[in-house]
Amino acid sequence: MELEVRHLRVLCAIADAGSLHKAARELGMAQPTLSTQLRRIEQSLGGRLFTRDRTGSRPTPLGRIVVSRARPLVAELSAIVTEARAAAARAACGPRLRIGATASRAIPGWLSRLRTRMPAVEPGLQMDVSANSLLRQVAEGGLDLAFVHEVEGSPLRVPDGLCLRVLVEREPQFVTMAAAHPAAARREVRLADLAHDRWMVDATVDGEWDGVCRVLRAAGIEPELLHGDYLTAYFLAAIGEVVTVSQPTALPPRSDLVIRPLQGDPIGVRLLLAARTAEELRTGFRELEEAYWEAARQAPAYQEWLARGAAGRSAHPLRAVGA
Repeated sequence: MELEVRHLRVLCAIADAGSLHKAARELGMAQPTLSTQLRRIEQSLGGRLFTRDRTGSRPTPLGRIVVSRARPLVAELSAIVTEARAAAARAACGPRLRIGATASRAIPGWLSRLRTRMPAVEPGLQMDVSANSLLRQVAEGGLDLAFVHEVEGSPLRVPDGLCLRVLVEREPQFVTMAAAHPAAARREVRLADLAHDRWMVDATVDGEWDGVCRVLRAAGIEPELLHGDYLTAYFLAAIGEVVTVSQPTALPPRSDLVIRPLQGDPIGVRLLLAARTAEELRTGFRELEEAYWEAARQAPAYQEWLARGAAGRSAHPLRAVGA
């Protein structure tokens, strides 16, 4: 009798279940059939693999050796089958464009435009707070494109050979605060106006914590900094507990919050699209650019900032906004 993969599955099932009765039920077999098959396997290998009594079935020393070698083979075959089926499903659905991104209001518009432009290609999306992780996945072939934010003063770790294209050279970061905050009445908020506020920053975002700390120290203020995700920060900001940084394209998620530019634009990020080749990099850049500036047009605070800074801002792209 030639030992086959199905026989290895039987041995693993008996070892895991602890009895022939339970193993037969899990394998969808009759117990007499399973007992017969086990005897044939034992005859083929030349020794008993399980001791059987009223309490169940336990591997013999030989059985432990065989089962320990069988498990990785069964697991590997199962993985091959799973991956093959997934690949077949993807092939049946047509080609996919694997996209990774850090948070941005431009993403829904980007995906919509990609579907319109390339109806035969289904864009898949993976969100991650870590731009460095997304860049690694592009370099390793797990993603085709990554739209990421690089915090000023905290360069990203760009893998060798990766191609980058700049969407916005320097995007200012705004501040979100309670609508009742004394500084909310200002068109631009000074850092000094927030010297006595607690700030909440998501330290899992690459470079974010260090960037905010650096800017506050340079302004000569050292407020209390709290670590937390930005959804929590919005809830706390609404009741005046904290202030938090915001992308300029963001919209206040609640009526009791406002988003304001910081005077002098002390906190900035660079927006980048990454791919393995220049040809891949051209895929979708125009759609991303259009989606970003559409989001900018929908954000009143950003639109006003752009209009005020039409002259003298090195990264000002007002013409792209269409204003």
